[in-house]
Amino acid sequence: MEHNSFTYFAKILARVIWDFLYFPIWWYSAGLLKTVRGVGHFYHHQEVSLNFLVWLKNIFVPMYGQHDIAGRLISFFIRVVQIIYRGFAMLLVLIIGLVFIAFYLTLPFMILFAIWKQLF
Repeated sequence: MEHNSFTYFAKILARVIWDFLYFPIWWYSAGLLKTVRGVGHFYHHQEVSLNFLVWLKNIFVPMYGQHDIAGRLISFFIRVVQIIYRGFAMLLVLIIGLVFIAFYLTLPFMILFAIWKQLF
């Protein structure tokens, strides 16, 4: 078989058509899975950064070895405030991740809608 510019053009055209038709399948399967994993890793890293579970686990442990009643009360209330603050921060991170996934899911439709508005 002889290879010339027409056969290469046909191969390239077939590949472009295949990629164009395969893109939505990839976007909503492997691409979505990769995005969800990335958001999960982002959420996990933010949780590690904020140490939310460590604060929650140690809520009744007195800070700085202060085992008297005042030290225990102060430690408890400080940790409650920290847990509330860090809980809101984790909720915000979760909302940002879910909004990103929703944006990812709707992005092709928004692009098609923008193209449609430009053409008609």
